[in-house]
Amino acid sequence: MDEKYIASIDLGSSKFGLCVAKVSGDDIQIVYYKETPSEGIKASMIHNPMKASQKLKEAIREAEQELMITILQVVVGMPRSEVAQLTASATITRNNPDEYIDQEEVNALKSIALETYPLPNPDKDVMLGAVAQSFSIDDEIQLVESEVVGTISNTLEGNFKVFVGRMSATTALDKIFNGLGIAIAKKYFVPDVVAKAVLTEDEMSSGVALVDFGAGVTSLSVYYGGIMRYYASIPFGGKSITNDIRTECTISDVLAENIKLRFGACQPGKLASLTDKVLQLRMYEPAKEVPVRYISEIIDCRAREIVEAILYYIQDSGLQNSIRSGLVITGGGAELVNLVGLIKEMSGYEVRKGYPRYMFSASYGSGVYSTGATAAIGMILAAKADRLPDCVSVPEKKDEADIENETVEVEVRETLFNEDEIETVTPQETEKPKKTKKVRVKRENVERSGILSVVWDTAMKLYDKANM
Repeated sequence: MDEKYIASIDLGSSKFGLCVAKVSGDDIQIVYYKETPSEGIKASMIHNPMKASQKLKEAIREAEQELMITILQVVVGMPRSEVAQLTASATITRNNPDEYIDQEEVNALKSIALETYPLPNPDKDVMLGAVAQSFSIDDEIQLVESEVVGTISNTLEGNFKVFVGRMSATTALDKIFNGLGIAIAKKYFVPDVVAKAVLTEDEMSSGVALVDFGAGVTSLSVYYGGIMRYYASIPFGGKSITNDIRTECTISDVLAENIKLRFGACQPGKLASLTDKVLQLRMYEPAKEVPVRYISEIIDCRAREIVEAILYYIQDSGLQNSIRSGLVITGGGAELVNLVGLIKEMSGYEVRKGYPRYMFSASYGSGVYSTGATAAIGMILAAKADRLPDCVSVPEKKDEADIENETVEVEVRETLFNEDEIETVTPQETEKPKKTKKVRVKRENVERSGILSVVWDTAMKLYDKANM
């Protein structure tokens, strides 16, 4: 069975999530996932490509060294903020109306709709993605994609939800990865791939709202009938909470973030065990004291503001009464203590955290199954479904016989080995009394496990001889 590797990168406002998976048929194994602090990203938009590129280069090099591979191409997510939600439609007259409508015709209709859609500002806008809403044939309307395939009709019409963003955002993506010498295999509209990673088919069919709490952006995707019906985002997230703590407590960003992660919680009235605790920040003179309850009050205010905005957009979708499966919250900010309870209290919906569903195996740490990994995992699953090619280059393994007879170059001091054991290549004479020679050493002449002892014994003999 052929094996291939897929690499995905989640470009977040606070972290880059790099994931590498080995795909064998239908089996997906996550072999690497790591988050590193990001730079140059604001509200999921690249505002400083040079800084972002430097951090990405470090993260990619670390993954390559650990896995002993070379990453040739990656799948990446496009920005979630400043996204316009528009509608598009297309109609085709079928050449063979007596034949069944197949998936290729549906895909062709999608392509026609997207290619002919007039962007509001073609010089500045770019299409980030599209979701089929319904299809119509001669005798029926409002069919979903799975229902229209296999029917017979003279015409086929489709209605689509189109998501449009800023061209400068995708241009910056291209510039970064071109500079790194890595191709972009595909760009994904992140909300859609995250939904497929954390939501069940029953939830998407009966109606569910997916809330992705990122560092710079909180986004809302409403699903009904198995289809994304509505999308919205607000430019607030975990970083806004960190900034509030920093401002109110007059401390550094790093310290504010660490306090949020360690002691952050909503609903201060429910923190019975922590209500009287006080943090002493001893890096200040005199030591600064910050009550944990005060931290919680700061967080609660901003969290309520974000939830209120989300509830406003749920009302704006017109699907507030169709969300029978409630809300699913994911993203790094979803781990905030008592956030689930706060949303339940404010919305009246059932709420759960959205973790990556067990559609893969993992051999690399528990972080793969966290709410913060859903974007990177979702892109892996989407790339596998899209049958993208191998994203990495793996060095070929050498036969044992080739390794035994392999000739390597090493730097050694003169007379370090016996003359009958080495073939020397003498450099040009210099005025310095000590010379360095490049030698070609046959591996078969030196025991692998004993090479250090050979060097040490020889060096000590030379030392004793010089001091006799």
